[in-house]
Amino acid sequence: MFVRRGHHNESFSKHHNTSFDKHRAGKSTSSKQKRSFRDHAAAVKKLDVKPKKPDHSPPVGSTLTSPIVTICVGPEQRLFAAHQDVLSHSPFFAAICRGQFLESGSKRVNLPEELPEIFSSVLEYLYKGDYYPRLLHNKRRNTWELEDPENNNGGRGNVESTVYSHGSGQLLLKDTMLYCTAERYGMEELKRLALRKQVLQSGIQCSTILASARYAYANTPDSDSKLRAHYLALIIRSRSTFKRSGTMQMEMEQGGT
Repeated sequence: MFVRRGHHNESFSKHHNTSFDKHRAGKSTSSKQKRSFRDHAAAVKKLDVKPKKPDHSPPVGSTLTSPIVTICVGPEQRLFAAHQDVLSHSPFFAAICRGQFLESGSKRVNLPEELPEIFSSVLEYLYKGDYYPRLLHNKRRNTWELEDPENNNGGRGNVESTVYSHGSGQLLLKDTMLYCTAERYGMEELKRLALRKQVLQSGIQCSTILASARYAYANTPDSDSKLRAHYLALIIRSRSTFKRSGTMQMEMEQGGT
């Protein structure tokens, strides 16, 4: 179902290698007593007698007997397969699966503008309620953190926090691209999860931050009050770092916004 992502390298001059470690939101490397985002939410729900808005993501172990839909993603038409009932948890795909845009009798959807690396994570979320690396709750510290690939036996090894965008020719933050994709697909819970994970990222290049901010503003509605606010606060909080790196001045000279 999922495809392997490629790795892309980006080199910068010495004055661009400034990172954002001090602006991270309390990432911990402890691997003890961790629970996933979904497990923690379930525990809280049991303790709280007040009715809450249900989680619309498909539960693990749900029946998967619905028809298989083939999705062709990207200009290279990478193929994915997913159950129609699972896809339909997204309003975007629910409309497609009702037959409005499916190729006649083929159960096939074409998404030529999407990136396979991003769509793979969307499918993973639809099936599992999270995407790699998972968001875990450290009960001892009472903090949220991204799972550590090196200390997690079930991990998949190191994972890139950025994805190369052929459209912009730049590296962009994966969580930002997932947020914007979830916006198009009507997946509010995935938007919230992607934003929480992005806050925990660290060591991101100044140029990547600015490129991702531009992407966020171009791919979210003016009414968005989450991702745009996150970037605005990050850039304001880190303005001295941008100034030292020279990235902001270069962006202004090139007409970046």
